[in-house]
Amino acid sequence: MRWLVGWSSTAAGAAGIGTAGAVGYDGETVHPVGSQLLWGDPDPLWAVGDWRPDEVRVVHADAQHRIAVLGICGATDEELRRGLFTARGGAVRHLTTWPGSYTAVVQAGRRITVCGDLAGARPVFHTPWAGGTAYATAALPLADLVEANLDFTHLAALLAAPDVPAALRDTTPYDGVRRIPPGHALVLRAGAREVAGYEPVASLAVAAPPADPDRAVDAVRDTLVEAVRTRLAAPRHVPDLDPGPVPGMGPAERRAARGMPVPGIGADLSGGPASGTLALLAAGLPGRPGTLIGHGTGAGERLLAVTFNDLAVTGREAELERAGALAANPRLHHVVVTGAEETLPYADLDGPLTDEPGPSLVVAARHRARLAAGSADHFTGHGARQVLDAHPARLADLLVDRRRRHLVRPVAALARADGSVLVPARVYGAARRLARTPYRAGLEVLAERLMRRRFDEPRGAVGASLAALAWARPGPAARWLTGEALAEVSVLLQAEADRSGTGAQRPGDYRARAALARHAADLRVLEQAAEIRSQRLHAPFLDNQVVRACRDLPEALRVQPGARAAILRTVLEGAGVTDLPPGWGAPSHASTTAAARAGLRAAADPLLDLFATPLLADAGLVEARVVRKAVRSAAAGEPLPLDGLADLISLELWLRRLLARRGTCWTGTPTRSRAVPSGIQPRRSALTPGA
Repeated sequence: MRWLVGWSSTAAGAAGIGTAGAVGYDGETVHPVGSQLLWGDPDPLWAVGDWRPDEVRVVHADAQHRIAVLGICGATDEELRRGLFTARGGAVRHLTTWPGSYTAVVQAGRRITVCGDLAGARPVFHTPWAGGTAYATAALPLADLVEANLDFTHLAALLAAPDVPAALRDTTPYDGVRRIPPGHALVLRAGAREVAGYEPVASLAVAAPPADPDRAVDAVRDTLVEAVRTRLAAPRHVPDLDPGPVPGMGPAERRAARGMPVPGIGADLSGGPASGTLALLAAGLPGRPGTLIGHGTGAGERLLAVTFNDLAVTGREAELERAGALAANPRLHHVVVTGAEETLPYADLDGPLTDEPGPSLVVAARHRARLAAGSADHFTGHGARQVLDAHPARLADLLVDRRRRHLVRPVAALARADGSVLVPARVYGAARRLARTPYRAGLEVLAERLMRRRFDEPRGAVGASLAALAWARPGPAARWLTGEALAEVSVLLQAEADRSGTGAQRPGDYRARAALARHAADLRVLEQAAEIRSQRLHAPFLDNQVVRACRDLPEALRVQPGARAAILRTVLEGAGVTDLPPGWGAPSHASTTAAARAGLRAAADPLLDLFATPLLADAGLVEARVVRKAVRSAAAGEPLPLDGLADLISLELWLRRLLARRGTCWTGTPTRSRAVPSGIQPRRSALTPGA
């Protein structure tokens, strides 16, 4: 893990003088383990972890004004200096408009500003501490600092309503540690904190002005190309030297066995449009896109394209053929990684502790097998679906803007998929109801559903679309929670509904932003759980400027069938790539459900042992026998929501790893200064006072 951490104290002398650390329980100096100091007292800032030299930049205007940028940022030092001068007056949005993926921290006197990103892939956390405020880009270090216990209400909401921001609010799994929402900045003034949004809010008084589709797609192309170019312009990194030959192994096999990526830049090549677009852009842009000459495969400057072939589950033959056709590009060096039963979901339940829980924990070993054959800098297509596709609730946005004619094609596509002439009337009716339903009423409906345990939803593509035409819906794991846990989340939603008033967002835009935030958070978990030493994963679709450009796409274009593939095809054509294989961009019918069910069936016994005495039951969130029954039923092939089981299992795994850890993120503290110091105390009810 890599993170930054600092704090803002109420007085200049609150921190240790000249030590860039605070005074601990016994007068010792507190500072993070394995850190490098970026600036010192009274408001110090550290970078912690294996940051590369070019990933940490600090620009000073004078002793009281400076800016730190951590990550991949395309701004020059002069642009950073100009941004610092502008930020002294309080403006922060321009700090988030440079290409790349980074976190910016500005110090102007005693005022500290930390900018989060738009997607939520680079979050910012904060907590009260020592009379001031500590902040970090990871929650666990702050939990260690304040000895935070678990927030059981947050864990219940994470299972009952993971896609509902009103349920999760700004909380984290650690009690007292808060998260700033995407699109916001944390502003600290002498210890006092404020969370301020930096994006303009669209008005609901009038319909949004019509956007030019061609100009909007050109903006997506320009920002995506610039995002890839920024990463190509960064210095190349060679992982630690190979310690020597192994009998029967070539250099590439030794690297994979030892967990070492190939030097240079590479990309996923799954056969889908997102990864294919990034691979072709990276291979076609000027520069040195691939492996370094003299290192690794001997492929010279060709981009290393990695395709994962799952031998345990069939159904992806067409995608693999398209990946092979794309790999015929002379600037690509194609590597196919095969995986059998050992790479199925749930096959390997051991792994590192991540900052937060996420469903990616059950598939981390599967991704690690692919990434081990990748490059030191590896492009992934994560986030493309969330920023480009239309959430079904966007159909209601079209009705809000009185653009009914644009519903014809998406509704007709659903009708063809279902084969029923009643589909258009059902979808239009559901979209019309959502367009006329206030946000507050939507939260109240969800609260009632949780209280009454109403989780049945229609099946199929049309059923999923109809279920998504709502402000909020229960999570797939909600059906297995205890009544007390559901009641707790229901009461929370009722309170949020009372505070929300009428709401101020379009339902489709609201649901799309929530889905993007959840995906970005889970991608962050995946990066930590499947981390390969000396490797960096790049997701350009989650860069601020790319997200902004995608949000400017007109709804009428976004809701059309095949819109994502059409947009990315136009992006490639604008970059000079036209020879795409037949069927490129076709929707994949090979779902991850088959792999999840096969993995669940193969790992049924270890999973039953995992839930023999689960920590989730001690927390009052589930009953062990209920979860064991669900695991047996899913392994036998019953149509249960497998993603809900993944949520339960991953949370149980995360809790066990958290309680099994030793040590802390800080030095100069007593051994008790770590998160959840007393473990989970069994309790009979999630509503027990003081629990």
